[in-house]
Amino acid sequence: MIPNWQRKIARERIRILLREAESEVRQHPERSRRYAELARKIGMRYKVRFPKKYKRKICKSCFSYLKPGVNCTVRLVPKERCVVWRCLECKKERRYPYAKK
Repeated sequence: MIPNWQRKIARERIRILLREAESEVRQHPERSRRYAELARKIGMRYKVRFPKKYKRKICKSCFSYLKPGVNCTVRLVPKERCVVWRCLECKKERRYPYAKK
C-alpha cells in the first residue's frame, strides 16, 4: 500500500510535468514527449490518476502531448456523435463520444 503523502507528491509532480509538456510542445516536441512519458510512469508507479483536463491530451500509443493545431487534429463527426483526435506523430485516432441534446 502506498502512503497518501507519496501519492500527494506524485500528483504534484504529474501536474508540473504536464504543464511543462504543454509549454514546450511547440519549441521542443521531444522534450514535451519525455515530460508526458515521465508523468505517465509516475502515475502508474504510485497508482495516481491523471487530472481530468490532461487525460485526453496524451496520445495512448506514442505518449506525446497533444496540442490541437500543432501535432494533432481535432474534428467533430456529427453522424457518429464523437470527437476525433488524430495524432500527427503516429497517425493514430482516438474517438470520444459526446452527449446528444
